[in-house]
Amino acid sequence: MTDFVGRRRELKELREDIVRTGLDTLSGRKAKAPRARVLLVAGRPGSGRTALAEAFVREIAGDYPDGVLKVRLTTPGGETVATERALRTLLEGLRQPTPPGAAEDELSSALRAALADRRAILLIDDAADPFQVDALLPDTPECLVVVTAEGPLTGIPDVRPCTLGGLDTPSAVRMLAHHIGDIRVTVDPLAAEALAEECGGQPAALRLAGGWLAARPKASVADVAKQLHEMPPGVNGPLGRAFRLVYESLPQPAQRALRLLPLSPAGVIDSHTVSALAGCSVAAAQSMLEEFAGLGLVRHSQDGLFLLPGCLTPLLQALLEARERPAEVQLARARMLERTVRLLHSCRAMAAEEEGVREKLDGLPRALRFPDRRAAATWLDTRLPALSAAASLAVADGELDTLARRLVAALVRALAEHRGTAAAAPELYGLHRLVLDVAERRHLYREQAAALLNLADLDAETGRTQEALERYRAALDAGKAANDPYATGRAMESVGGAYQELEDWHRASDWFGRALSQALARGERADEARLYGRLGNVHTYAGRYGDALRSWRAAAAGYRKLADVPGQAKALSEMARVQEYAGRPGESLHTCREAVELARRAADLRLQAALQVRLADTLDRLGDPAAARVHRSMADRLLGDDPAACEIRSDSD
Repeated sequence: MTDFVGRRRELKELREDIVRTGLDTLSGRKAKAPRARVLLVAGRPGSGRTALAEAFVREIAGDYPDGVLKVRLTTPGGETVATERALRTLLEGLRQPTPPGAAEDELSSALRAALADRRAILLIDDAADPFQVDALLPDTPECLVVVTAEGPLTGIPDVRPCTLGGLDTPSAVRMLAHHIGDIRVTVDPLAAEALAEECGGQPAALRLAGGWLAARPKASVADVAKQLHEMPPGVNGPLGRAFRLVYESLPQPAQRALRLLPLSPAGVIDSHTVSALAGCSVAAAQSMLEEFAGLGLVRHSQDGLFLLPGCLTPLLQALLEARERPAEVQLARARMLERTVRLLHSCRAMAAEEEGVREKLDGLPRALRFPDRRAAATWLDTRLPALSAAASLAVADGELDTLARRLVAALVRALAEHRGTAAAAPELYGLHRLVLDVAERRHLYREQAAALLNLADLDAETGRTQEALERYRAALDAGKAANDPYATGRAMESVGGAYQELEDWHRASDWFGRALSQALARGERADEARLYGRLGNVHTYAGRYGDALRSWRAAAAGYRKLADVPGQAKALSEMARVQEYAGRPGESLHTCREAVELARRAADLRLQAALQVRLADTLDRLGDPAAARVHRSMADRLLGDDPAACEIRSDSD
């Protein structure tokens, strides 16, 4: 339920602005606008600009069948939301892919392409500057953009501004009646009008005053108006006076909990957040939040959370700085981060399948446990913006790096368990960058190497091979500084893989050779076999068939020593392919039959079928079509008629 009232003139003006002739009209003829029409609702925090924009969008939503997309460009704490994050939010709302690490221009182009054939509304809330908005504007006039901001958006052509002041007195009185009931207004209409006047017609101030009166059925409306009028002039404006009235009526524990709310990431609050910040029980925290919501200090959200109004954040921040010592603030923040880490561990455990993870839940209090996997996944989805903000703030703080590292690690694991690394890649990319920031600041070379490798892998998967190559090289330097053989070996192999992707066969074989030398020196047999295979691939692509055969033969020998029958079979199948390329079909036929026998021993039906097809192709080239048909029939019997099932994919590809 909303307490939006009045603003009929503004709503009519906004509706008329949609079709009003714009600056793009020349010589009396209307030219088709190259971009979406932009309407601006301008007003100070607490003026009801967001409520007006949302009410307007509800009225016209039927004219835009492709729906409403909403994004907020400023956090309740006043920080500007990164344009990249805003673009991702809109693309996710359209169910469009958001490649991890994609640049702002790429995401902006993707958004415009996704909206090209749609008729939708973009509601952009609390824009800080026109540059943020410009990157989000569709190139189609079929879409409508509604923006809320404190001031004008200079630089965006033909913006339609609607500047808000206070509500008119009848609308302000109706808003009060929404909170305290019609009877208390009817018995003293002049007092209600006086209170509306003292609140300056500001919806936020009216909401606070109405909430205070609603919690005190016996209080007089006239007395509240008098209290606000008699407050000292040092209190900032109607909103400041109404906030002071409500704040000073709270008991001391609730006052302190309220003062600490600006520490909640992204202004998203739940009972665990308040419990950790204030050091009280979860039940007491939930009770305080319900009381705060009734008083207008926080708002309910659709997913059961609470939101801190941006207009109240500066007032609470001032109280926090004046009443709380820095050490106490830091301790409260640390408690909140520690609680978040424990909740993430619990969330991850509900999705983990390995043994021993769920047993760790036994040591957690009941309030930190989830009833089932679905509840844990829902918690992760609804809290993800706040969790990401918490990780970013913890890293930026610089004083809680140990907790920040634990928080990021726990969030990475929870996302990977619930969504899978591929689906969670956009979020994981940002988290790995946070790990890198902390590792570089603290000179933690091992963690720096790990973060660089993870980022480079995501770059490589999305086609940014050159960027991946640079990060792999940086990871190699960090691994050497940490004296970490795993990181250095992994980095050298990955550098080789990047050069292979770039088709620089000489450099690829050189780097695979370096990684192989380290594996040989350390006696890492599994790595040896894999790297021999990767060298064999590169030599094959480069046409160096003799070198390729030697590498694949060594790979097969390595898998044989490891008793890895499927690996040995795949290596022999690759040998057969190279022998065929080298013009030695007889040897290829013999090797392929040996590989088939190994695949049969390994009970790998897919590999058996693929090798039967390869045998058939070789026999065709040798002039024996009858034998080739027999082997193709065998492949069909193994896996049916799906030709894709007969493709050989080596682990070293």
